[in-house]
Amino acid sequence: MENPFGKIATLEQAMEHFYDGMTLMFGGFGGVGSPPDLIDGILEKEIKNLVLIGNDTGFPEIGIGKIVSRGKARKVIASHIGSNPVAGELMTRGEMEVEFSPQGTLTERIRAGGMGLGAILTDVGVDHEFVAKGKKRMNLNGKDYLIETALTAEVSIVYAKKADPYGNLVFDKSARNTNPLVAMAGNFTIAEAQEIVPLGSLDPEEIVTPGVFVDMVIPSGGVNWQWAWE
Repeated sequence: MENPFGKIATLEQAMEHFYDGMTLMFGGFGGVGSPPDLIDGILEKEIKNLVLIGNDTGFPEIGIGKIVSRGKARKVIASHIGSNPVAGELMTRGEMEVEFSPQGTLTERIRAGGMGLGAILTDVGVDHEFVAKGKKRMNLNGKDYLIETALTAEVSIVYAKKADPYGNLVFDKSARNTNPLVAMAGNFTIAEAQEIVPLGSLDPEEIVTPGVFVDMVIPSGGVNWQWAWE
């Protein structure tokens, strides 16, 4: 039976949206909450020169770190890279640009991108030479702020515990992390779900990301999803 909602797809179909030089935003915290099949698919397709936006660079063989460690990223915007020594080596050698953003500021920049805002004002790092370097300032009511630009991506990838055919998403505890914000900030958002359930089976109170922010859902690990709309 053909999918009447147009959002459930295969990994192969999802891979059609990835290409060299693109900006890719990802959910996850140290690899927890990052979509494993999508990341492996990107590696298998040998996509390169990526601009990656996310909380961190995972570990060398965990999460987005697998892409970073193989030299497929030309730039990373993250709050830290300390858990992935390969990322540090690439940065030091000048083979990968790293833009650091304080974690709270980074998530707010992503949220702003998803909300259609151009930037946020923050006093975090306003007196710190490294954080404030090259950034515009604004004085509001006698207080100085940094103008931090909003962040968006051509494609966002997220990982969910459950999804339905409309793309409504439920996350698993701390694996939720930045995924809901990342889902909002992509021009095209792909969710990898551990379980795809029939429409109407999710409690509205447990849905964190409404399907309006999700363009495609793929089953993780070969989950059988054919019955999801039957």
